[in-house]
Amino acid sequence: MIKIQYGASLVRLSVIVALLLVAGFPATAQQKTPTKAQIDIAREVIVIKGVHKIFDAVIPGVIEQDKNTLLSQNPGLQKDLTDISLQLRTEYAPRVNDVITQVATIYAGYFTEQELKDLLAFYKSPLGQKFTTQEPEALDRGMRSGQDWAIKFSDEVMSRMRVELKKKGHDL
Repeated sequence: MIKIQYGASLVRLSVIVALLLVAGFPATAQQKTPTKAQIDIAREVIVIKGVHKIFDAVIPGVIEQDKNTLLSQNPGLQKDLTDISLQLRTEYAPRVNDVITQVATIYAGYFTEQELKDLLAFYKSPLGQKFTTQEPEALDRGMRSGQDWAIKFSDEVMSRMRVELKKKGHDL
């Protein structure tokens, strides 16, 4: 699994992943205002699929990022900022539901109520549960494989560029 430190990169990654997850579904024409039922079902899909876990690190990440910003300005605040950070993590933890509701509303805007029910039925099925369990590992392995391919391809392109530059009289 890819491990990421708290901070701006984690927050950006969480947002990007959420957007990719939303954009990754084949969408019908986006509706302007989804119904409460659509949002509720979309929320269930998000939870059963495990997408909500992506946001679990956002609140602590933002708090840690802001703590580090203040620490860089005044290192003497270490103890107080650590105490405050722990307090804020507990206090703000329930706010993760705000972002989950926002994402559920986005999902709901892309699917009819029946389509959301069908998605939920799939994710509750044995195949859907297996897909949910296996998808993170498959994505991780796929990303690593893609990175390895890109490195090899870059080496090939660099070699080719050097050959072509040599043909033009440049010796690198």
